[in-house]
Amino acid sequence: MKILVLIDGSKWSQKAALHGIAVAKKKNAKLVLFSVLDRREARATAFNLVARHGDIEKVRRFEDEVWNKMKRDLQDVISEILKFCHEEGVNCSIKIVEGIAKDKILEEANSGEYSLVVMGAYGKSGKTRIGSLLEEIAGNVKPPLLIVR
Repeated sequence: MKILVLIDGSKWSQKAALHGIAVAKKKNAKLVLFSVLDRREARATAFNLVARHGDIEKVRRFEDEVWNKMKRDLQDVISEILKFCHEEGVNCSIKIVEGIAKDKILEEANSGEYSLVVMGAYGKSGKTRIGSLLEEIAGNVKPPLLIVR
């Protein structure tokens, strides 16, 4: 059995990872922590930052800074989860890709390698409604999908 856990850096995805680890431990399954870095998110954040200051020419520089921070922050979160997996005796690996989250997640989840996909109900925004990514992928993921609230 192989379990795919979607990690976006939010507290919800960290909570989903804990559930994925518990299932993996009970079923002696392999766990894959999967995350997608989307450059468009860095570009939008950078644009919003510089638009407030009125210096659009700095967008590219800020985009690179935001992009590097996104990667560092995600790596920190995943490293903590990976450390916990090892402490719990769960066979775990990491897969980080770049692209459009919906497309990359569906590609990975539907690859035929996984018996279960685990994700948080909400994303990084922390809004109280179901996350937009969940709405986009829920009906298109072939393996069972465990949504953690």
